[in-house]
Amino acid sequence: MSGYHELAPALAGCGREGFTGALRVAGTPGGSVHFSNGLVVAAESPGSPGPEALLLRSGRVSGEQWAELTRESGGAPWPVAELVAHGHVGGATLRVVCLMALHDAVFAVAAGLVDDCLRATGGPGPTAPLAVGERPTRLLQDTARRIAALRTLPHPVHPDRERPQPAPRRPDPLTPLQAELLAHADGRSTARDLAFRTGRGVYTVTVEVARMLAEGQLECAPDPAPVRVRTPSEGVRRRAPALPPPPPEEPPAPATLPRRRPGASGIGEALAVPEDPEALAPEGPEANRKWFFRLRNGTAR
Repeated sequence: MSGYHELAPALAGCGREGFTGALRVAGTPGGSVHFSNGLVVAAESPGSPGPEALLLRSGRVSGEQWAELTRESGGAPWPVAELVAHGHVGGATLRVVCLMALHDAVFAVAAGLVDDCLRATGGPGPTAPLAVGERPTRLLQDTARRIAALRTLPHPVHPDRERPQPAPRRPDPLTPLQAELLAHADGRSTARDLAFRTGRGVYTVTVEVARMLAEGQLECAPDPAPVRVRTPSEGVRRRAPALPPPPPEEPPAPATLPRRRPGASGIGEALAVPEDPEALAPEGPEANRKWFFRLRNGTAR
């Protein structure tokens, strides 16, 4: 978890300078931290569920109700006024949900790899900003505490590394969160994946996965055994290059070429014009027509 040391100076600098805009964090999973006059009002990361997922998981709003509120608000991604007007949640609850999503997103970014941090102004604002932002120093202290707590667990877990699966034997009884994680753990999903599936914070799920691994409720599949490649005692022989295909054989030339004899085809005699064509022409229209075709076809004699 080395991203914290690259992220902390960038966050602290934005707070000292009263920055307003977004801090784009490039890395894995990366994300964006939104500032207003030096205070953090929102944070988003593909490595943690957003406030919408956390609110729906709480059971206060169903999926059908959320879709109806979104249509009523004209397609707003975070219909705050409609949520409060219909009595689903209050303003204090919405602040708690947004604050949880903010801290969880910063933790996910800091726990991953941070390549670069760039400031951006004038872009689109956050989906669910806080009315009163958090101080960057307080946010960094909470993130550092979370990372240190994970390292001290008997079975430390990275949010995007271990892929647990249910153990053959697991003690009972289970808490609701443990039962939910056991139902979704399949040996291919990380703690971050399980957080999205269960609609819970990635830090909460990561801590619980580490505890369940230590207690034997979950286990990680062993790494596949390396494939042994046996080398012949005489060493690896280099393959000889393939020989080019032989050139195609030329057809044999004839010994003697046939000679053409003048007049052998008889075409000259057929098309020969008599010295006196009028003497050969018959009289009468019908006779002239037949004689013409015979002359053209070479049969007139």
